Amino acid sequence: MSRIDAKVVLLGKNYVGKTCLVNRYIHQRFMPYQITIGAAFGSMKEMVDGKPLVLGIWDTAGHEAYESITRMYYRGAVACILCYDITDKSSFERARFWAGELTNTEPKCKIYLCGTKKDIVDDDQHKRQVELSMAQPLARDFGTELFETSSKTGENIDSLFKTIARDVVQQRTSDTKKHEERTSRDGFILDDKTRQRGCRLVACSLS
Repeated sequence: MSRIDAKVVLLGKNYVGKTCLVNRYIHQRFMPYQITIGAAFGSMKEMVDGKPLVLGIWDTAGHEAYESITRMYYRGAVACILCYDITDKSSFERARFWAGELTNTEPKCKIYLCGTKKDIVDDDQHKRQVELSMAQPLARDFGTELFETSSKTGENIDSLFKTIARDVVQQRTSDTKKHEERTSRDGFILDDKTRQRGCRLVACSLS
C-alpha cells in the first residue's frame, strides 16, 4: 500500500503496549512482549462515508534513549495516539511530557488519549492504577474522548482508529470549505475593484 492519506503516530512510555495495539489493529492478532527500536511502520485502509482513507501508522519507541530519534517520526502527523498503561501510574504521568513534545513540533496534530491493557483490570480491578476520573480531565484538555483498550481482546481498538479516520476527513472537509469561501470572497473583492476601475475609466472618457 504505497499511498498514505494521513499520518498517525503512537507515543508513550516503553512497555505501555503501543506495538501490540498496532498489531491488533492491522493484523488482528495479539503478540505480547515486543520491543520497538526507533520506530516501526504499518498502514491500514479505513472507509469514511464510502471513500477510502489510508492511515500511515508510526509506532515509536518509548524508551528515553530514543526520545531524540522519536521526534523526527512525528513530524507531519495529523493524529497522535498517546498511550499509557492503566496498570502503571507512572506511564500516565509521563503522558503530559509526550503531549508537550508533540505540541512543540506539530501544534495542529490532534491527540487521542488511549489507556492500554484494559483486560488486566477487567480480570482484577485491584491492578488498576489510573482511574477514569484521573484520565478523563486530560482527555478533555486534548479536546477528545478517552479510549480504554485491550490488545488482547481487541476492545475499543477499531473504534479508536475509525474515530481518527472520521475526524481527519471532517477536518479536511472543513478546511476545504473555509478555503473555498475565502477564495470566493477574495474573488468578489477583486471584481469590485475591477468594476470600480472600469467606472473611473468610463467617467474620465466622458469628461
